[in-house]
Amino acid sequence: MPAESPRVSRLEPYLHRQEPAPTLLKTLVGLQLAGMREDAGLAQEEAARAVGFSPAKLSRIESGKGRRPPAEADVHLLLRLYEADAYEGSVLVQLLRRAGEPGWWQRYDKRLMPEWFDRLVGLQEGATGIRTFEIQYVPGLLQTHAYARAVVERGLPRAPAREVERRVDLRMRRARLLHRADAPSLWAIVDESVLLRVLGGRDVMREQLAHLVEMTGRPHVTLQVVPLDATHAAAPPLPVTYLRFGGVDLPDIVYLEHLAGAVFVEASEETEEYRAALDRLADQALNPRESVELVKGVMAERYPGE
Repeated sequence: MPAESPRVSRLEPYLHRQEPAPTLLKTLVGLQLAGMREDAGLAQEEAARAVGFSPAKLSRIESGKGRRPPAEADVHLLLRLYEADAYEGSVLVQLLRRAGEPGWWQRYDKRLMPEWFDRLVGLQEGATGIRTFEIQYVPGLLQTHAYARAVVERGLPRAPAREVERRVDLRMRRARLLHRADAPSLWAIVDESVLLRVLGGRDVMREQLAHLVEMTGRPHVTLQVVPLDATHAAAPPLPVTYLRFGGVDLPDIVYLEHLAGAVFVEASEETEEYRAALDRLADQALNPRESVELVKGVMAERYPGE
């Protein structure tokens, strides 16, 4: 076997992931092909023309976007064009095949999983670290079943009961991510108003806040609360999810959701701005110990048990 290139040594660990991570692997395959093209001294348009692709097609392959991975035949064309090392090429093709393994979320119908949401869930499944800021609701990965139902019913007041349950089921399935042996770290920052806003009734809120306290007992879960009297806190005007992947090959990605869909911020200079904003907010929030004590205090004062 030929000596392994530095690129291969970085790729091989991804072949042994326990959970399917098709979104992560599609992104990784695309990034590696883009790196090979650049190493070959070819512009994207030149490479596309050489193998009979449109520039748009090659751009989609290199970005790793879309529901399906690129065709294996197309990847072989690119590997030949870039004169890729045979062993490196074989590892990349193995990654491509694993990228074709369906994730659990891809079994839900497309009405519940539009393409942007499919990508978010897939990226979260492959992330090593998730940072999030929420100004209105408890972060989805930390929601209880009853609280999640209240959130869905509030957002979709006319949805039939079956659809509500399917959406709640999807949210609960996503939350299992934090119970995996290789769970990512979750660092959640929430506004104090999230603890005070009653969704589903006081029993639901008591259960939800107790769940928050329980989850912070896990070593990979950190919660910080921005108190209402933190007048100088530089909070973003909308929820932010910041994803890290723990490898030099995979850049950080920021997810921003809005009413009509979502935006993925991927340019490093822009994601760095969001990272810095979350750092500043964490500095201005209560520390993790103080935050848990605040959650317990709110639970005892506003949602006492019988």
